[in-house]
Amino acid sequence: MKKTLLTATAALALVAAPALAQDKLKIGMTFQELNNPYFVSMQEALNEAAASLGAEVVVTDAGHDVAKQVSDVEDMLQQNIDILLLNPTDSAGIEAAVHAAKAAGVIVVAVDANANGPVDTFVGSKNRDAGYMSCKYLAESLDGKGEVAILDGIPVVPILQRVEGCKAALEEFPDIQLVDTQNGRQDRSVALGVVENMIQSKPNLAGIFSVNDGGAMGALAAIQGSGKDIKLTSVDGAPEAIQAINDGGPFIETTAQFPRDQVRVGLAMALAQKWGARVVPAEVPIDVMVVDKENAADFSW
Repeated sequence: MKKTLLTATAALALVAAPALAQDKLKIGMTFQELNNPYFVSMQEALNEAAASLGAEVVVTDAGHDVAKQVSDVEDMLQQNIDILLLNPTDSAGIEAAVHAAKAAGVIVVAVDANANGPVDTFVGSKNRDAGYMSCKYLAESLDGKGEVAILDGIPVVPILQRVEGCKAALEEFPDIQLVDTQNGRQDRSVALGVVENMIQSKPNLAGIFSVNDGGAMGALAAIQGSGKDIKLTSVDGAPEAIQAINDGGPFIETTAQFPRDQVRVGLAMALAQKWGARVVPAEVPIDVMVVDKENAADFSW
């Protein structure tokens, strides 16, 4: 069962939306990438919510190019959007676009990753908790001893927080040694090569934590190819990761996020402000949940 922190303001906004909407809303959302099932599911939830409101949606894919994302926001402002849901590929690099949106009277809500500038609300997972929970699970599965490594990713705030949480958990186990940290760029093919090299250079490696499931799937292939007994944990809750965990084998846990809930709550925060709420939270954290062999069969985004 998943847990989500949904404020009363958010719930009221969603319930009241059909009755309160008079003029057709135009919602813009710019994603850092849309070749990731995590963000695809987020887009699906946005489209469903917008349809229930009778709102128009404009969606763009930055492809991890901040210059393109800034340009995409500028284009949306030309289309007179009312709400901007922003999933930044670079928290600092997008700041000018946030200022431009606010100057145009647009409500700006950052989703999944925060952005610099006058963002009205940030809705995102408890990423530090996710890294902590996943690495604690890994250490406990190794009976508190052995060599482990971190498969890192693109240095955006959520990834940095996951690594921070992971290291905090590992420090609680004196006989666990963090022997390597490499960047798999959250990409299956990149991670495959990185982990193959990692396994060769660290013959006693017993566990790997990946900052996301995309990288974890590459790591899983590398572990399986090596024939070694190396345990793998991750963060996200992607369908293929859940299937791998359910099948048994090296991939033993992912700390799941809830992308659909994030975008729904983000939209609710924007609607609450649009329709006159005087107090809207500056930040709404969304809980995460450990998924392992015990509950993988019943989990989905």
